Amino acid sequence: MNFILRTALLALLISFVSSPAWADKFTETKKMFEGAGVSDMFNSAYGYALFPTIGKGGIVVGGAFGKGRVYEKNAYIGDTEMSQATIGFQLGGVGFSQVIFFEDKRSLSEFIKGNFEFGAEAQATVLTAAATASANTGGSSAGASGGKNNAKVTKTGYHKGMATYSITKGGAMFEVSLGGQRFTFKKR
Repeated sequence: MNFILRTALLALLISFVSSPAWADKFTETKKMFEGAGVSDMFNSAYGYALFPTIGKGGIVVGGAFGKGRVYEKNAYIGDTEMSQATIGFQLGGVGFSQVIFFEDKRSLSEFIKGNFEFGAEAQATVLTAAATASANTGGSSAGASGGKNNAKVTKTGYHKGMATYSITKGGAMFEVSLGGQRFTFKKR
C-alpha cells in the first residue's frame, strides 16, 4: 500500500513539473523566430498565432496538423488548430514551426471570428533539415532557411494584414500540390 501511495505522489509531482515544459515550448519557439530576424514583428504586430510544431506528410494525398496559441498585444487570448489537406504529387514528411503575424485589429478579428482559411494555390517545395522552409499560405508566406538553430528570414512584410513565417524542424518532402490551411480558434 505504501508503494502505491508513493507511486501516485511521484506521478502527481511529475505532472506539476512537466506542465511548465508544455508552456515553455511557446517561449522557445518565439525565441527561435526572434533569432531568425523577426523580433521587430513580435513588438510591432497587433497580434500573432504561434505554432511550435506542425507535422506534414503525404503520398499523393497529404495533410498537416498543428496546435498553437493566439496572442493579442502580447497577451495570450486563446488556442488555435491548423489543418491542411493537399492533393497532387507529394512524398515524405516534415515538421516545422510557424508564426502568423496580424498587422492590425481587423486582421486578428478575421482570424479568430471562426473558421479561417488561407486560400489554396499551387506550390513546389523541397524541404530538408538544412534547406529553405516555407509553408505556402495563399500569398502571405515567407520562408526561413536552415534548421531551427540557424534560420534566417528571407522575406518580410504583410499581405492583406498577415505575414507568415516557417522554420523547418526536420524531415524531407517533395511536393507539387494544391491545398490550403484551415484554422480554428477557441477563446481562452
